[in-house]
Amino acid sequence: MKVSKKVAGVEYAIRDVVSAAKKLENQGRKIEYLNIGDPVQYGFQPPENVKNAFIKAIQSGENYYAPSEGLPELKEAIARKEHNKGLSVTGEDILVTNGISEGLDMVISSIVEEGDEVLLPGPYYPPYASYVKLHGGKPVEFAVDMNKSTPDIDDIRSKITPNTVAICLISPNNPTGVVFNEKALKQLVDIANENNLYIICDEIYDQIVFDEKFVGIGKVAGDSPVILLNGFSKVHLMTGWRIGYIGFNNSSKLEQIREILPKLARVRICSNLPVQHAAIESLNGPQDYIIDYVSELKKRRDLVVKRLNSISGLSCSNPKGAFYAFPKIEHNRYDSDKEYVMELLNKKGVLTVHGSGFGTQYGSGHFRLVFLPNLQTLDSVLDKIEEFSS
Repeated sequence: MKVSKKVAGVEYAIRDVVSAAKKLENQGRKIEYLNIGDPVQYGFQPPENVKNAFIKAIQSGENYYAPSEGLPELKEAIARKEHNKGLSVTGEDILVTNGISEGLDMVISSIVEEGDEVLLPGPYYPPYASYVKLHGGKPVEFAVDMNKSTPDIDDIRSKITPNTVAICLISPNNPTGVVFNEKALKQLVDIANENNLYIICDEIYDQIVFDEKFVGIGKVAGDSPVILLNGFSKVHLMTGWRIGYIGFNNSSKLEQIREILPKLARVRICSNLPVQHAAIESLNGPQDYIIDYVSELKKRRDLVVKRLNSISGLSCSNPKGAFYAFPKIEHNRYDSDKEYVMELLNKKGVLTVHGSGFGTQYGSGHFRLVFLPNLQTLDSVLDKIEEFSS
């Protein structure tokens, strides 16, 4: 039977590669999964006080529909966090979602019409392009220097057309680990304002930074039309619980979308109520575990980057945040980065993700791996990558 042509452009390389790995696993092969950015699967866990808040909510009867836009107590706690980062928000400016992906879908569906264009930092997290295509738009990649963590301003200006409606910023970036500094953020905000563009800013990894203090979009937003996306999966280790949020900067240009998005929230009913209670505790409770978690990730980052750069035929920029490395395949004896990744899986049992899955213009010729496993596992995996690449 007929299916909609709209879904033809929907892809998610991070999970698409898993089917091949599962086939090998079913044949008795041991597979090292370095494809999905889920710290919980690698032994990191939310702290006991957060788990207990979840359990308490369930046991005390908090199992009914929540307010569509989120619990007021959670919205206020989120607003305090984002206000401390510089964004001009109150609880009324927050909308709680079932993960950041739902928030992204809601935002894109509200601003993109047939033929509209959305600027994405190349390479980018795949759902950005998928949602833009799903709603009839065209994703347009702009260049980012992975070594300097700077956007190519001239490239951005050259790609803005009368059809451009928004620019997306992902900092820290998935898959590259690029973190924009205050100067870069200001340049991007200025370009958006000059061209009357929405600014969609994804800060899901905001506390996972290694070398410099994180600067949020709020520091430079002023009264610009900034729509923030954030959540609890990566920093607060609540990946499977699916909770995120949208934050609206104090801008008159956002009045219409602020009226529309709550309607979409009502259509999908609400976000998970017990998880919202856990999210409140994760923001209001002790934060020491985040410091320890990031310290562990930094050790793993340092090992992976050092090892990758010692392998002939590979080079890797130093990720400033998140938990991904995005090495470049300097001398690929295969036809594509996807073939490299599949052969690495077939011959060495190591599952990564082809870079072209994060955008063909700037992702091709790379592959992405997570540095979430322990140091011993990472060393072993890197031995296999070195053997494969030699």
